[in-house]
Amino acid sequence: MLNRIVIMGRLARDPELRRTQSGIAVTSFRIACDRDFKSQNGEKSTDWIDVVAWRQTAEFVSKFFTKGRMAIVEGRLQSRDWTDKDGNKRTAIEVVADNVYFGDSKRDGADRGDSFGGYSAPAYNGPAGGYSAPVGGASDFAEIDEEDGELPF
Repeated sequence: MLNRIVIMGRLARDPELRRTQSGIAVTSFRIACDRDFKSQNGEKSTDWIDVVAWRQTAEFVSKFFTKGRMAIVEGRLQSRDWTDKDGNKRTAIEVVADNVYFGDSKRDGADRGDSFGGYSAPAYNGPAGGYSAPVGGASDFAEIDEEDGELPF
């Protein structure tokens, strides 16, 4: 049997990091995934998918991801049944994340002004001190004759 899922979307809220009684890290968060098609009234629908990450993945997500950040989640689909305080049987379907990847760069997400709230990240301005030419200058390179049809490798 195969149970693999890959989803990509934006975090709907900041991840919650908790620890089990034995100290294992667990993080839960929700991803908003837009559907590829529009409804009859011309609007796109969004699926809200609950995700749970454990151990190092949980710590990674809670440290580097915030509301509005694009994430790619790879894992498996899981359903859980329980009885609520009123005695009703309930079911939860969630993705148990094996791997979580950045779906955007920090700089891309900093410019977002949408309903997810965006986040601010410092702009990257290159290395301190600016660019300096390599030692030896351009004279270390030989010009290749374009008429020579043979490649040097």
